[in-house]
Amino acid sequence: MFNGLIREIAEVVSFSGNSLRIRAKFRPEHIGDSIAINGACLSVTQILADGFVVEISSETASLIATQNFKGRVHIEPAMRLGDRIDGHLVQGHIDGVGEITKITKLKSGYDFFINLPKNLMPFVANKGSVAIDGVSLTINEVLPNAIRLTIIPQTMKDTLFGEFKTGRKVNVETDLLARYAARILGFVGEKKESLSWDQVNLISSLY
Repeated sequence: MFNGLIREIAEVVSFSGNSLRIRAKFRPEHIGDSIAINGACLSVTQILADGFVVEISSETASLIATQNFKGRVHIEPAMRLGDRIDGHLVQGHIDGVGEITKITKLKSGYDFFINLPKNLMPFVANKGSVAIDGVSLTINEVLPNAIRLTIIPQTMKDTLFGEFKTGRKVNVETDLLARYAARILGFVGEKKESLSWDQVNLISSLY
């Protein structure tokens, strides 16, 4: 579990399809530790003097923007029990790949417009949470097939958002609570049953 706050901007040394070598100041403690690379939760297979190596399964590779495993990347180690959560709860399970279609400069910060796959649109909401390339962000507006995010100057400075251009593919993880609520409501709809109070209470408890 992560909270969407980038620990370090690290450097990709090599990427061979199922093995990603990272040069970073951060050192994992153990083989098997979980580290989010551009938001994707990956397992450490080697600890090196100047960084570490993580493994990428074929399932993960099919869902994420592997073309961005070059140059610089976001990294975030898994949270420890009792850590403060300043972003939101992020699993590191990428739902799909979005595309930055427009960037607009504001008086303070920038608006980023990101097209999402159609199947992800039910899981986003105005003022809801989303993780883009591992960065916890608030959705300012939901459009027919996209979302608008306002990136503040501090986030532009501390993450790679300051380097992002239109056309870039980004990893998208929707809010885990929205996914569970949608699954419960969808299951009820498939059975053509009305919600019981027990089910309503269950959905409420998720929040």
